[in-house]
Amino acid sequence: MFGSPMEIALVVGAAVLLFGADKLPKLARSLGNAKKEFMVGQAEADIAAERAKADLATQEARKAAETEKPAGTTTPS
Repeated sequence: MFGSPMEIALVVGAAVLLFGADKLPKLARSLGNAKKEFMVGQAEADIAAERAKADLATQEARKAAETEKPAGTTTPS
């Protein structure tokens, strides 16, 4: 991402000038919280997608089992 320590120092220096030294920890903390919330939401979405995929597979298996029965056959009473 950054090629040299000089570039990193330049970016950190610009951030201190823009936001002030007292605001940087708050900014970093809020960015960390936002990333954590995003990761939790992404994990929940992955779980929901897996559930939906499993439900679809179950429905397709049921349909396939129903279509395997010959049409017009009845069970003896």
